[in-house]
Amino acid sequence: MPVVRPRRSVLYMPGANTRALEKARTLPADALIFDLEDAVAPDAKEAARANVVAAAKSRGYGKREIAIRCNGLGTAWGKEDVAAIAGSGADAILVPKVESAADVAAIVSLLDAAGAPASMAVWAMMETPKGILRAEEVAGAHRRLTLFVMGTNDLVKDMRARHTPMRLPMITALGLGMLAARAHGLTILDGVYNDIQDTDGFKDVCRQGLEMGFDGKTLIHPSQVEPCNAIFAPSEGELAMAGKIVTAFKAAQAEGKGVVTVDGRMIENLHVEQAERALAMAAAIKELQAA
Repeated sequence: MPVVRPRRSVLYMPGANTRALEKARTLPADALIFDLEDAVAPDAKEAARANVVAAAKSRGYGKREIAIRCNGLGTAWGKEDVAAIAGSGADAILVPKVESAADVAAIVSLLDAAGAPASMAVWAMMETPKGILRAEEVAGAHRRLTLFVMGTNDLVKDMRARHTPMRLPMITALGLGMLAARAHGLTILDGVYNDIQDTDGFKDVCRQGLEMGFDGKTLIHPSQVEPCNAIFAPSEGELAMAGKIVTAFKAAQAEGKGVVTVDGRMIENLHVEQAERALAMAAAIKELQAA
């Protein structure tokens, strides 16, 4: 089984706000995105770049995964952002408005030219109609690309749609992103929830994302971290059943059987794979929380 890494809660932190970057050291988010794009005013872009590079280099965030979102390559700051991120020690670079394999190739070329380590991943924001329609092309573009982030705010804007409680205007885009990601073995994160006061609405959308298959959710406020972690983690009941399934299947295999019944359910290999993933995720979460 591939290495399982928790990405239940992935919190954006504004790169121009050094206080926020410091506070992020204590937050229980699985991963952090230091943002140089939407959260930073034009006159603060260069200072923010220096802030986030210093923060990433500090190694002060425990085992949390660190990504840095650059400005688009078509902006005045994009290429310098990529060069700086390449040497920052961050785990990944998050690239806005990716729309083609050529966009991925351009980022990879810049990272390679700047000496980025082979371990630095590319994460792609999927947030335009063109990007969604080319999601399969993007997902298979390069081995550095490991993760999709759904940019639902930009998608709603470009589609001239509306934010609705169950996100029906978004379902097609979310599904296409999900299918492309899974076809190429990528992680995929759901978009942000804008109303930080609406805790019940937030939890409902987290559950919807979990049911659709998302690995976790991008967040805009620290108050969203703990409920998101709880919803995207395997429940106690799921883990108890997973343990039963794995134990029963091993016993059946020892007897030369390929199928077994657990609590009245017929269990096959695919159920065992799901159970093993749930158990591995729980172990990975426990290790991350202990850091």
